[in-house]
Amino acid sequence: MAKTIKVGVVSCGNISGIYLKNIAEVFEAIEVAAVTDIIPERALAAVEKNGGFEAVTTEEMLADDDIDIILNITPPKAHAEVALAAIKAGKSVYNEKPLAITREDGKKILATAEEMGVRVACAPDTFLGAGLQTCRKLIDDGWIGKPVAATAFMTGHGPEGWHPDPHFFYQVGGGPMFDMGPYYLTALVSLLGPVKRVTGSARVSFPERTITSQPHYGEVIKVEIPTHIAGVMDFEGGAVATLVTSFDVWKSNLPHIEIYGSEGSLSCPDPNTFGGPVRVMRAGGQWTEVPLSHGYEENSRALGMADMATGIMSGRAHRASGALAYHVLDLMHAFHDASKNGAHVEVESTCVRPAALPLGLMNGLLDS
Repeated sequence: MAKTIKVGVVSCGNISGIYLKNIAEVFEAIEVAAVTDIIPERALAAVEKNGGFEAVTTEEMLADDDIDIILNITPPKAHAEVALAAIKAGKSVYNEKPLAITREDGKKILATAEEMGVRVACAPDTFLGAGLQTCRKLIDDGWIGKPVAATAFMTGHGPEGWHPDPHFFYQVGGGPMFDMGPYYLTALVSLLGPVKRVTGSARVSFPERTITSQPHYGEVIKVEIPTHIAGVMDFEGGAVATLVTSFDVWKSNLPHIEIYGSEGSLSCPDPNTFGGPVRVMRAGGQWTEVPLSHGYEENSRALGMADMATGIMSGRAHRASGALAYHVLDLMHAFHDASKNGAHVEVESTCVRPAALPLGLMNGLLDS
């Protein structure tokens, strides 16, 4: 059995740096063989900075029989096109979030992968980090009893003040739900299981946004997607959760995620990070910070892909699965649909709650 699976990286934008670093320095199951980018100079710059692989065209990458996984970190609108091309070339795919923009494309990705006998995985993999895996263990071990409710809040004032190219955040496939929602929803599904019903309200609070970052300072963006979404989820296991995602809030003192159980409460860390803090409160007691039970506290992007690669080699299921990613995509659309139609949405998709990581894994290894 091979000990390392070779990866081809499509797109060498800002987020590629941490992937390339972690694949080279942390995870033994994966190795970058080649990179490509629509702007060839960016691929060449990645080779010069990191070394150990080559810059190629997309066609050359897909034709390379030694490459078994494509890391697809293109902009969201290109996720489906690139993923489908890779799958049809016989490659497994790890997509950046979201899996796709539309439900139809998400279904097509999963169906084509099944036909081709390859795997699909998708970011975020932060739910596999030390913080959220500690939360998962506390829930599974009964520290807060039976989960009955949850809250989750992602509030900020949009990326036009800091991102170098913020236009796509306000186009179809963007907005706070599609940009940051995957972190929160994936965390909640990992902790509580799949969702059966959604309702919500959404609005475009400001129809135009003025960029104050460089290099597009002063440009005006026409907003095409809701920028404040408030919703409620009914989980198959019985818990009811409230979720708010917003680009319309200057400041707040809201928690990231809290889980409320029959015997206590759990305060979860920012799901866009891998570490803590994690705090628990048992009935009648006080909030207490809990030592992290698992590894991967630092920025460990590529963790989900390494887990998939290990699963390919051993035959076990991987955790950041395509089914999980599609369920999250379905939920994001359901919030928008519920607001548009003024009704609850019965969620058609479901998924298996991903297996918890075992205790005691050596850093860089995912063999259980």
